Amino acid sequence: MPAQRAFRKSGPAERLAMFEAEVDGLAALRDTKAVRVPAALGAGLTDSGQAWIELELLDLRGLGDRAGSQLGEQLATLHRLTGEQPDAVYGWPRDNFIGATPQSNQSHCTWAGFFAAERLRPQLTLAFRNGMSRPLREQGERVADSLGAFFLDYRPLPSLLHGDLWSGNVGQLPDGTPVIFDPAVYRGDREADLAMAELFGGFPASFYAAYRATWPLDGGFETRKTLYNLYHILNHYNMFGAGYLNQARRMIERLAAELRG
Repeated sequence: MPAQRAFRKSGPAERLAMFEAEVDGLAALRDTKAVRVPAALGAGLTDSGQAWIELELLDLRGLGDRAGSQLGEQLATLHRLTGEQPDAVYGWPRDNFIGATPQSNQSHCTWAGFFAAERLRPQLTLAFRNGMSRPLREQGERVADSLGAFFLDYRPLPSLLHGDLWSGNVGQLPDGTPVIFDPAVYRGDREADLAMAELFGGFPASFYAAYRATWPLDGGFETRKTLYNLYHILNHYNMFGAGYLNQARRMIERLAAELRG
């Protein structure tokens, strides 16, 4: 049999933790058999101290309408994997990364508690260090303090999430099979994946239609979508700078108004 084609990413030694988290996430997704992911072939350090990860090399191209529809159905299948009840919790056994930012996944029994402590507050703290004004940070903290109000009539299951589901982390094979990669997995509200899928260019309309046909979304998604995407916009501010600050401000103000209303 021919050797499996592979490609290697490398970087400084401190990037090994990121590569190991990527291996863990790809393995978790692959084990579900719900959606195609590249095989993770290994990660480690070279003799010279460089971190590396080796992945199955796939011939990928942009996601088309037919593959988008298939991916919507497959993602709904993935999201139905909610852990062993009644002990399932929100989080993940290990921390990982969202982009280059460390992402804490400590377990919580409530989704609102998890999202406030492990998602919003760390990003707000980083944003303040990176130049966000104190009043805006405090307004964001008040939103985090009141997150339970968004979940009075909505109890999300702890679905297995890709965690970083934007168009740059999705493609299709020449035969039309959709593929997802570069995950930041954890167990959380399925809507967090769906919300991010609308950021940064979005997916084909067929993706959203197929997902909703397979598993309709609950009322209130449009408000919760702003909450979930605030995490990613704050992270982009913390990684890439001030261009994202006004968008984060608008989102915080919109959520604060919802809480007051």
